[in-house]
Amino acid sequence: MKDGRPSNKRRWRWVPNSADVDNAESLDLAAALLTSLGLADPNLDLPRAATADPPPQNPGVVLENSVLAYLKERLPILDPYRSWLVERGREITYFAQYRHLLGVTEAIAQDPNLRVTIGTDYLIKPDVTVAQLGTPTFNQQPWLHAAIACKWTIRSDRVQNIRHENNNMIRHRRGRLPHLVTVTAEPLPSRLASIARGTGEVDVTYHIAFAELDQAVSASSNQGQKNAWSEVVGQGRLRDFKFIADDLEQW
Repeated sequence: MKDGRPSNKRRWRWVPNSADVDNAESLDLAAALLTSLGLADPNLDLPRAATADPPPQNPGVVLENSVLAYLKERLPILDPYRSWLVERGREITYFAQYRHLLGVTEAIAQDPNLRVTIGTDYLIKPDVTVAQLGTPTFNQQPWLHAAIACKWTIRSDRVQNIRHENNNMIRHRRGRLPHLVTVTAEPLPSRLASIARGTGEVDVTYHIAFAELDQAVSASSNQGQKNAWSEVVGQGRLRDFKFIADDLEQW
């Protein structure tokens, strides 16, 4: 939690750091989620962890590291016969499907006109990558098995960035398409729907506190948010983070 601005919609002293302070429903759902987790008092007077270390300035980095650590531990347990490589910040040109883009980079470096015409937005570094080592490929590089975008919250610019990068990975690949997923702590179902809906840019979105948010949405009086939640969950576009390793192992 973070010390809230006086102008937050609920006039709380403290607000959840996943909430939009200008959106009352976002505040309510995020607070209910934290209360369910035992991390806040119901009246939001003070967080239960007020005497602990202060919250991170950049929770997105903490989320990336947590996803990385979880998958590095779980995937070898679920399938010890495959050699898993889970990393942060690895450029896609390292992997078999995108190795050919290095040639584009070299051409652009030698011709400024190409740099203007083609651009460099194909040089993507997913937040977390999952690869398989030891699987034969045509260029001896490992297959990119999954590209994971980790976003603490969902805003319109982040949605567009995820869709843009994933569309580039879909268009530029040579070979199998990696699993394209998002992990988030966003509390507002309508914003979750903005990334969970679509035509294939994102395979599935995982929520790190799915059960707690499900409970908070069920108790909410906002029918629009309930409908958005029911839609994306019912269609399998939003899933509990606890399933991510099983999904990646089975895919």
